[in-house]
Amino acid sequence: MKVALVYDKINKWGGAERVLLALHKLFPDAPLYTSIYDREKTPWANVFEIRTSFLQHFPFANHHELYAFLMPLAFESFNFDEFDLVISVTSEAAKGIVTKPETKHICYCLTPTRYLWSGYNEYFKNPLLKFISEPTVLYLKFWDKIASSRPDAFIAISKEVQSRIKKYYKRESELIYPPLALDNGPVGKVSAVTPYFLIVSRLVSYKRIDLAIKTFNKLKLPLKIIGTGAEMNRLKRMAGPTIKFLGNLTDKELVRYYSDCRALVFPGIEDFGLTVLEAQSFGKPIIAFKAGGALETIIEGKTGIFFDKPTVESLAKTIQKLSNLKINPEDCIEQARKFDFGQFRNNFMKKVKEMLK
Repeated sequence: MKVALVYDKINKWGGAERVLLALHKLFPDAPLYTSIYDREKTPWANVFEIRTSFLQHFPFANHHELYAFLMPLAFESFNFDEFDLVISVTSEAAKGIVTKPETKHICYCLTPTRYLWSGYNEYFKNPLLKFISEPTVLYLKFWDKIASSRPDAFIAISKEVQSRIKKYYKRESELIYPPLALDNGPVGKVSAVTPYFLIVSRLVSYKRIDLAIKTFNKLKLPLKIIGTGAEMNRLKRMAGPTIKFLGNLTDKELVRYYSDCRALVFPGIEDFGLTVLEAQSFGKPIIAFKAGGALETIIEGKTGIFFDKPTVESLAKTIQKLSNLKINPEDCIEQARKFDFGQFRNNFMKKVKEMLK
């Protein structure tokens, strides 16, 4: 069986990239097709044979938003005739690949294209940008609907994403959760609780890291933030003296911070949120906004606590409430175990066998 993987763009590190590495374990010989590849920023991708589109040779290719209108053509230009199975992992255009009838295509959907659908108002809240972008957005929405009809099957990473696939693409999907896959961090390692709180996230607007910063400025509590992104400079300017930015860390370094933190803070609406499971695997509770994928991975009052409104007041009250809540680290660890790699492997390979029949 010849298998290929397809991903939107290889230029960052996060939960989606951990999913790709999990699929690499299942299909180690599968090449990885993508629109653009930034080798310097993505050492994690060295394990793949990477095949890029014509966009790789364009000037400023790393600023992929400049070429959003060409992403459909980039993925339609690939040829998959030599493969029996193609798996697209996507939150954008990779699902739009064209395959012959004999080649099965499974889309492992991270979310329907966020800036076109569920996150449209967040991305285009600037009236001028919204006006200028409207023709391109209308074209991409039209193409995205067509592209969503091409996979033979959709797999959603969460119930949240499953509902979006139904809403925006009118397609049914199967649910297979991504696996907990933090290197050098065996489930079950727990150290003494120390005072600081932790965020592990890409620093982009929809993650709502600004809400956490405003809250911790008000409470004057220590917060460490791991990750980088477009919002880095703005967030640093907002942050008070109790907040530290640590940038991107290796898994070995990340393990130490998970082990020693008081709790993980998860302020945005996520499609799934692997960091929630990573923190729980170290026996740490989660403080999360009550929406999105967090509802599927946190047991309220047992492995974490939710805040109801995206406001400083609501988050601050929930942080203070955590100190009066007795969280058993073993409950957190047990919850994380439900999302191990073995479970993912069994569910995914079962779906592949069904498709190839």
